[in-house]
Amino acid sequence: MAQVLEFKLPDLGEGLTEAEIVRWLVKVGDVVAVDQPVVEVETAKAMVEVPCPYGGVVTARFGEEGTELPVGAPLLTVAVGAPAAEPEGSGNVLVGYGTQAPAARRRRVRANTAADGQPRRPGTAAAAPHARVTAPAPASPPEPVSTPAPAPAEGPVPVISPLVRKLARDNGVDLRQLAGSGPDGLILRADVENALRTAGERTRAAREPVVAEPVAAEPAVRTPAAAPRAEAGVRIPLKGVRGAVADKLSRSRREIPDATCWVDADATELMRARTAMNAAGGPKISLLALLARICTAALARFPELNSFVDTEAREVVRLDHVHLGFAAQTERGLVVPVVRDAHARDAESLTAEFARLTEAARAGTLTPGELTGGTFTLNNYGVFGVDGSTPIINHPEAAMLGVGRIVPKPWVHEGELAVRQVVQLSLTFDHRVCDGGTAGGFLRYVADCVEQPAVLMRTL
Repeated sequence: MAQVLEFKLPDLGEGLTEAEIVRWLVKVGDVVAVDQPVVEVETAKAMVEVPCPYGGVVTARFGEEGTELPVGAPLLTVAVGAPAAEPEGSGNVLVGYGTQAPAARRRRVRANTAADGQPRRPGTAAAAPHARVTAPAPASPPEPVSTPAPAPAEGPVPVISPLVRKLARDNGVDLRQLAGSGPDGLILRADVENALRTAGERTRAAREPVVAEPVAAEPAVRTPAAAPRAEAGVRIPLKGVRGAVADKLSRSRREIPDATCWVDADATELMRARTAMNAAGGPKISLLALLARICTAALARFPELNSFVDTEAREVVRLDHVHLGFAAQTERGLVVPVVRDAHARDAESLTAEFARLTEAARAGTLTPGELTGGTFTLNNYGVFGVDGSTPIINHPEAAMLGVGRIVPKPWVHEGELAVRQVVQLSLTFDHRVCDGGTAGGFLRYVADCVEQPAVLMRTL
């Protein structure tokens, strides 16, 4: 006799408690193999494919796309062939994160009996178990966007991600009526948001009352006008990556008494050194990798900034390793991948790891382990064409180095006015771990290495 095993949403690691179903990869009736991915979910850390530890036939799925499920909630049930001892699980629910054996729920599958024990008519699908987690019915928005129902057409509409497709579906936007601004007509999030904004403006214009001219000059008794009703606007749920960023930044502002210092530096010699390195052959060295190498050398001299505050124990914990985070802007929002043991890497290794993590961030395939555990963050906001910033520290870290754009500016060099490549550096730090002297010393050392790369040779 077959037995029906229930696969629950596993603990995806790093304290995550829930995940949103983005896309089902299997249907009821499909045959799945052990460790075959069955659903794509989005957590506060990343988008991951969840493999099933059982092999058999899918008998039920719990939750539609867009449903948010807590860890431990049923995902699906699988009818496996022969009864076996208590299943131990494959241990590979997420590669790199050990999983415990999920609790098995045994049921006998009979030809004309549903899973709830009630008889069913031939030809009808098996009913889902009573433990099914059902997504709550979405509340009707006060002012829904009115768009015609999509007409049937051949093939799917190309959309940048399932999240953008869900945003359009939730707000009633017909994707087939949009002209995508991405490559080959790919529909981006901005295209959907523009369509929602345009529809909202049309709705507001339709509601504006027409004011008639008064027909008599006689004074009339004025009655208090009703307060205008607030417009609903476009409401975007603060969840997933955006929600996680909001929570973390809010916590940083609440807990960390931060301060910022900054300095301009002449980066001409650093740019020349990089050009010489890349002209010598071998893998190209990125500017971010050189800045990271400077950071790790500076942290070795000022270890106070490679630490965190244990608020419960009222202790500052200094760390002997540098896991360097770097800010990366993606379609899903801002993420901070982490380069492990950055202090033990050379410029070539750092360049390769930055490239690998950046590509994974853009593809949405970073694992929770690659997004957590940082001890210091390097923020290259110069890629956005700005000179300076006072960033919020990535809690619970103690500091963040910001790098602005490198641009030609007038600069006094060797007693004469010259045009040099100038960059603004900023350091935001937790004032609990050190005073301004330490922070200023760190930033000055970084600036010295940028201006005279030979200074860095002392630490190699």
